[in-house]
Amino acid sequence: MEENNIFSEKIFNFEDRLVRFAGECIFFTRQLNKSFENEYYKNQLIRSSGSSSLNFGEAQGTISDKDFIFKLTLVVKELKESRNSLKILNYIKEGDENTRILLLKEVEELIAISSKMIINKK
Repeated sequence: MEENNIFSEKIFNFEDRLVRFAGECIFFTRQLNKSFENEYYKNQLIRSSGSSSLNFGEAQGTISDKDFIFKLTLVVKELKESRNSLKILNYIKEGDENTRILLLKEVEELIAISSKMIINKK
């Protein structure tokens, strides 16, 4: 990948990475061709990527480790849903190929980070 891409700026704050991911998913979906299929996966991707960020915000306000873990499992669930939507869009070759690949790489990293946070809290 080229060094000058949407994720070339390193962000170490997990919440900020989730926000950037959700925002970049919105930018990506704005470029998709208008069709029934694209609208469906576009809406799914916007909801799930945004929800992962919002659920992490809720996790930060939890009182117990059990609540934190529950909210983080929702983050992972939403990220996996985002990944699946991106994989489908990738399979049908919709949207900019480079952006799709970068979004898929980022979602994998976000899933790994949030899963590790759950393991560390247990």
